[in-house]
Amino acid sequence: MCGVVGIYSTREVNLEIYDALTMLQHRGQDAAGMVTCHQGRFNQQKGNGMVRDVFSTRDMQRLEGNVGIGHVRYPTAGSSSPALAQPFYVNSPYGIAFAHNGNLTNTRALSEEVFETDLRHFNTDSDSEVLLNVLAHELQVQQQFTPTPDTIFDAVSGVHKRARGAYACVAMIANHGMLAFRDPHGIRPLVFGSREVNGKTEYMIASESVALDVSGFKLERDVNPGEAIYIDRDGKLHSKQCSEHTALTPCVFEHVYFARPDSMMDGVSVYKSRMRMGEKLAEKIMRERPDHDIDVVIPIPDTSRVSGQILAHNLGVKFREGLMKNRYIGRTFIMPGQSQRKKSVRQKLNPVPLEFKGKNVLLVDDSIVRGTTSQQIIEMARDAGANKVYLASAAPAVRFPNVYGIDMPSASELIAHGRTEKEVEQLLGCDWLIYQDIDDLVESVTNKNAKPVGWDCSVFNGEYVTGDINDEYLSAIDEARNDNAKSKIDLSSEQVVGIQNGDLG
Repeated sequence: MCGVVGIYSTREVNLEIYDALTMLQHRGQDAAGMVTCHQGRFNQQKGNGMVRDVFSTRDMQRLEGNVGIGHVRYPTAGSSSPALAQPFYVNSPYGIAFAHNGNLTNTRALSEEVFETDLRHFNTDSDSEVLLNVLAHELQVQQQFTPTPDTIFDAVSGVHKRARGAYACVAMIANHGMLAFRDPHGIRPLVFGSREVNGKTEYMIASESVALDVSGFKLERDVNPGEAIYIDRDGKLHSKQCSEHTALTPCVFEHVYFARPDSMMDGVSVYKSRMRMGEKLAEKIMRERPDHDIDVVIPIPDTSRVSGQILAHNLGVKFREGLMKNRYIGRTFIMPGQSQRKKSVRQKLNPVPLEFKGKNVLLVDDSIVRGTTSQQIIEMARDAGANKVYLASAAPAVRFPNVYGIDMPSASELIAHGRTEKEVEQLLGCDWLIYQDIDDLVESVTNKNAKPVGWDCSVFNGEYVTGDINDEYLSAIDEARNDNAKSKIDLSSEQVVGIQNGDLG
């Protein structure tokens, strides 16, 4: 999972891209990067770390230009080498800077095709670099000295025909314009907005609408599945549907965990969807445990707070903030290894004993993935004096790997895979466990007046919307990307020759 942003403006864009990346920081904490274009020349800064760590005052002064793109990353494949920080760059044709959120499902076959047939070279093992080279090749075959909207849209059509999986992308073509496109299933989010400045229209494209808000851009709409948007050097916006077959099936886990509650995605308010999750969960508890003895509902910060508040209200019990969060520790779900996750949970959360001692506590979490966080928090609640500890998940049981850009590659690392609710309950150490029903989750995230016609719920039901996932594929990504494999990645990958920070001629 990553965050992308692109801005076309009449003024310098570096500070506004920085602000937008800060608003998207929750989507990736591993690396950040920015490329701007000034008089046909790309200026770049990227590296490992949070946005605030990657960009210095000197860097910002160097990042000149009225057009730019940015990226925040957390890795789902490969290593955490600085060479994998985005945006990526190729100098032919035209010079293209590129940022990608998602994950290709045909990376191996496509990379061989690009290398052997398109005769293009890779510096990293990133599927984003593969996708960039596919785009570059499709632009190259148009054989246009100056790209036009039609030739650019034809190139994106070529990308859709060759690439499979999830991709929401922004790109800059040096001295020509800014491009954005989304995969034909719309799995990963992408929105665009505009604002008027001195009689001229400026544009921003971003993973979430909150990035628009901070700089005063008005949300226009989502980029449609298979659609491409191109803003030329004169600031004129062009758009076209570039895929023959589309179906809007966004990832439901965006609403469960990743997105900020103040975002709008495909016409659906993330905040309202989480409220409805709490309502549905309360209904299920009342159906299955009408004589519950819950004294207090305590959310596991931060994503479950909205659901927890509504759940407590509908159950008629107290809602308390019983777990205090250390704001300086990152999101444990996207920590790169199990040992680091375990260490970070204790550093990140600390109980307020007053809210636990002698009480029957219902902990509410947005989801239960590996179970690392849940096990330790349940133990912390008991140590703080809780009489009984119950656990409610606002999402169904996560039983299957994710292949579209969320770090759940290994079924064996998912606590609910191959286990009953009772078995998970015993492993977690809670007195009882309750999951959201999948039909209730889908109803919670669906705005009947909005566009989505379906949802990717593959982590819950094993049904992959791209239709190209089989057991052989899942075994391969398990072997390559589980925590054990990641721990063995040779750090010499950092020595891969990559584009260094500085000017790109």
